[in-house]
Amino acid sequence: MSQVTVNDSEDILKKYDKESNFRTNLHKWAWIVTILAISLTLFQLYTALKGPYVTLIQGAVHLAGGLSIIFILYPFKSSMVKKKGVPWYDGVLALLSLTVNFYIVFEYERLISNQVKILGYSTLDIIVATLGVVLVLEATRRAVGLPIVIIAIVALLYGLLGYVFPIQAFQHSGFTFDRLMTSMFFNTEAIFGTPLRISSTFIFLFLFFGVMLTKTGIGKFFNDLAFSATGRMTGGTAKAAVAASGLQGMVTGSSVANTVSSGSFTIPMMKRAGFKPEFAAATEASASTGGQIMPPVMGAAAFIMASNTGTAYKEIIIIALIPAILYFLGVFLGAHFEAKKQGIHGLPKDQLPPFKGIAKRLDLLAPLFVIIGLLYLGYTANTAALWGIATAFIVSLFRKDTRMSPKAILDVLEQGARVALPVIAACATAGIIAGIVTMTGLGGKITGGIIELSGGSFFLTLFFTMIACLLLGMGLPTTANYVVTAALAAPALMSFDVPLIAAHFFVFYFGIVADITPPVCLAAYAGAGIAKANPMKAGVVAFKLSIAAFIIPYVFVSNPVLLLQGDWTWGSLLPVLITAVLGMVAISASLMNFFVAKMNIIERIILFASGIAMAYPNNLLVSISGFVVLIILGLIQHMRNNKNTSSPSSALS
Repeated sequence: MSQVTVNDSEDILKKYDKESNFRTNLHKWAWIVTILAISLTLFQLYTALKGPYVTLIQGAVHLAGGLSIIFILYPFKSSMVKKKGVPWYDGVLALLSLTVNFYIVFEYERLISNQVKILGYSTLDIIVATLGVVLVLEATRRAVGLPIVIIAIVALLYGLLGYVFPIQAFQHSGFTFDRLMTSMFFNTEAIFGTPLRISSTFIFLFLFFGVMLTKTGIGKFFNDLAFSATGRMTGGTAKAAVAASGLQGMVTGSSVANTVSSGSFTIPMMKRAGFKPEFAAATEASASTGGQIMPPVMGAAAFIMASNTGTAYKEIIIIALIPAILYFLGVFLGAHFEAKKQGIHGLPKDQLPPFKGIAKRLDLLAPLFVIIGLLYLGYTANTAALWGIATAFIVSLFRKDTRMSPKAILDVLEQGARVALPVIAACATAGIIAGIVTMTGLGGKITGGIIELSGGSFFLTLFFTMIACLLLGMGLPTTANYVVTAALAAPALMSFDVPLIAAHFFVFYFGIVADITPPVCLAAYAGAGIAKANPMKAGVVAFKLSIAAFIIPYVFVSNPVLLLQGDWTWGSLLPVLITAVLGMVAISASLMNFFVAKMNIIERIILFASGIAMAYPNNLLVSISGFVVLIILGLIQHMRNNKNTSSPSSALS
């Protein structure tokens, strides 16, 4: 069986992950990228230590560094990525990016003064603002992709020409070009709004923390830990892939990148164990996508959610924990039932990492414990991240293979900025969309539209909101998707008295699972590329494995106790938790076509219905009915198995 080479992985990553499609042969420009990237990282570390500047200045420096590096690293067209050097015009765009953003820094006092409020912005201000908006959109197109840019351009046109919008309910008087551009670039409600403000403070530090952990070898440690814990179970290779991706998801936030990096190792192992290529690809894609809902990083959206909802970050990661565990349990169960159906056993002990070797590396977990511990002692996320970074550096000194030379330290500082580039661009463009929503009152109009379309039905409102999130998620990265859906869709749920945090988690979840929802399921396609599998079939299987992500949000919106909201107690939480788990067992078994034995179509439908009944919140009688059906069906299958085993034909086979 062919192995996945490094070049194969890189090609697959570049094909399905726009963020990874950057120039590698920079020639003389490499040192410029190094200087800009290290400067940006040092600026972020300095302001984390001393305290950030005012929002506009902090954001302008952050965006200046990000955009200038993007124009050097990411070519105008993907086909140009392998060309040597950097075209002169990209150098000009990088310089312009620095110029327009530092214009804000140097002109800050005037830009916020009464002079501007009374006399308005100058012609130069309008030119700079227009250039700033165009540069943000172009950089985002290169580093993130076209869909989010199209949405932002449509939003800008709506802001400019709202009076000609075909649906009268959504019309508005429109804004002048000058006001629109200056509002987008010179205030703190658009490009330099909440997404970029959070990116320029918390998100960058946690992404850099992830780079530091990678340097210590924690990714391999998580793989070894997962294989040691689950490798000998039925279908051990698939279960280990799920566990490893869940662990790695605590410190990373890209479903496609996770699928390729982890899948290069886990997918061939699953295939060798006997899993079909489509299933191996889907398992890794589902687990890697789930990494974005696993605390503490959660695809960087957790920090923005904390700001949007007024909930402390340390509370967000606790609230997110139970739904995340349920999601991974759902994928784990799917792998279990598929392994039972295919008769796939675990790995022999001699093929698993020895526990002694793992125990010797437990110190690699110290940075994570430091961050979580400091958060719960009341320290800010900035302080916790800084100490986590420092701890990771100290841990790296313990081993020769992770101990960093001065050159390696500079490389880590550069990589810290590089991994943040797509997030910086996405946050800036998401800010444009959010700014238009605020200026035009579009959010309230869409909320009214969703409720009117649903006829006032709570369930239909949830359903239409889910569809909107899935559609947006097909083209937007996690952070940008959450920003947009939180502004446009979440208010519709809150009109039904859904708790604020539950509404935000609902849109957050469905934005993420777009990566494994056909027809545009990039994580599944990337996994299929590694597995040499049919991409669409891998997407369908990934959808089945991730069914928990489509059920859990409905449960916690209807019963927020699952998010530890309201006057919850263990007495109120445990019944909901137990029935949700049992419901996922039944639903996973139905979709994988195996419970105690293989099932006919009638049994699968009955089992699926019993699972929905058990997961249904706020009605204990319905849940008990579903449980009774589950037990009866299990007994029927067990007796049928015994009968088949004892029959003469079975004995001879």
